[in-house]
Amino acid sequence: MEKIEEIKKLLEEEKDTICDLKQLNELKVKYLGKKGLITELNSQIKEVPKEERKEFGSRVNEVRCDFLSFYEEKRKELEDALLNEKLEKETIDISLPAKKVKRGSLHPMTRITEEFEDLFVSMGYTVFSGPEIETDENCFQKLNIPLGHPARDSQDTFYLKDEFERFLLRTQTSTAQVRAMEENLDKGPLRIVCPGKVYRRDDDATHSHQFMQIEGLVIDEGVSMADLKGTLELFCKKILGEKTSVRFRPSFFPFTEPSVEVDVNCFKCQGKGCSLCKDTGWIEVLGAGMVHPNVLEMCGYDSKKYQGFAFGTGIDRFAMFKYNIPDIRTIYGNDIRFIKQFDRKDSE
Repeated sequence: MEKIEEIKKLLEEEKDTICDLKQLNELKVKYLGKKGLITELNSQIKEVPKEERKEFGSRVNEVRCDFLSFYEEKRKELEDALLNEKLEKETIDISLPAKKVKRGSLHPMTRITEEFEDLFVSMGYTVFSGPEIETDENCFQKLNIPLGHPARDSQDTFYLKDEFERFLLRTQTSTAQVRAMEENLDKGPLRIVCPGKVYRRDDDATHSHQFMQIEGLVIDEGVSMADLKGTLELFCKKILGEKTSVRFRPSFFPFTEPSVEVDVNCFKCQGKGCSLCKDTGWIEVLGAGMVHPNVLEMCGYDSKKYQGFAFGTGIDRFAMFKYNIPDIRTIYGNDIRFIKQFDRKDSE
């Protein structure tokens, strides 16, 4: 009995020294662990005289229950204090103004490209992709531009190192025409558009050394220049607005015959004449024409049975017209002040 009283008195003294959960758990081990003081009392019960065992066991159980009650109460108290301290440190002042969430937006080139694709897909065209690194044969020769032809000079091509007259960065998406016709094994009707990057040595307000083009090709029996003109007028008016004026001028491209240049009225001066349109009131946006018989034959088509038309335009230039961008170099400058303006288009 004296041993029980000693342990009880020691426990009361140590209760007041507990300051954190670690000390509390250490105290539990000291008294209720495998070799704890209270646990040892239970093992000593067999040494107590028989007539005193009941009282001894009752006193030991009382001490155990008192300790467990203290332990649970102290543990909750310490855990609540720890939680409150953490909440106090992590308090958020909800009265402060919220930070504006920066939202991205589609780049104008992505917008106009998707608009082009949606329009032509609705007209029955298929979107076709071609590689940006091309062979000289696909980029020039199969487009009726043989070695030494003067039409090559105007494109100032980027040839790959040590691969002169073999591989180059494509100068036009017309190379997709060649690939599409060759991949069409049954040599039947074909209707495709191919958007993508092209490369030329240009750099001014309306030209860039890298820019985007979209090429269109239609091959079928009985295709005429009237089909080409109707398609391009519809295209220009749908993209730039129904009030857009379109004109066709005779031109020359080695891979089409006859060939035309397509102009629209200047978006900046509305046709009155300015520096952008060089005081003409018109800006060239398209090159087009009937596919040359030589191109059809080199790609496996019977030029006596099939005819076709092709057209190509710079997507960048249409983006300039549609969004009133005065300098093409702005599109590729990655200036966030320019790009973030287009997030307003998402709600339109």
